[in-house]
Amino acid sequence: ERNETMGELAEKAVANHKKKYNCAQAVACAFCDKLGRDEKEVFELMEAFGLGMGTMGTCGAVSAMAAVVGMVESDGALDAPKTKKESYKAMKALTEKFKEKNGTVVCKELKGVETKKVIRSCDGCVQDAAELLEEYLEQKK
Repeated sequence: ERNETMGELAEKAVANHKKKYNCAQAVACAFCDKLGRDEKEVFELMEAFGLGMGTMGTCGAVSAMAAVVGMVESDGALDAPKTKKESYKAMKALTEKFKEKNGTVVCKELKGVETKKVIRSCDGCVQDAAELLEEYLEQKK
């Protein structure tokens, strides 16, 4: 594929996936150091998002994008949160980019369960999500 252009965090995400992290854990945990988060905590939090939330629904790598966006955008103001719109806007843009590249964000469709035609491997989805997040973080600077 295009590994020579793969960013450091995308490489880490794919390596995590090869270490048996599920797709959601692989992506979200790759960003823990950069975002100052505890990897074990994020790993636990993301576990049930794998395999399209266990139902082959929304791709776990896409769910991980939402988690990372929240870690970046949220003001953490429990009593008066003011950042939801920014989070939703960022996630919408990332979802559209993932969909543009792969045609869908649905695990079952990406895996070709009904069509017998795999659109994108899990490693590929992990890579795409992490690369999109890297781009997003670059633009935040």
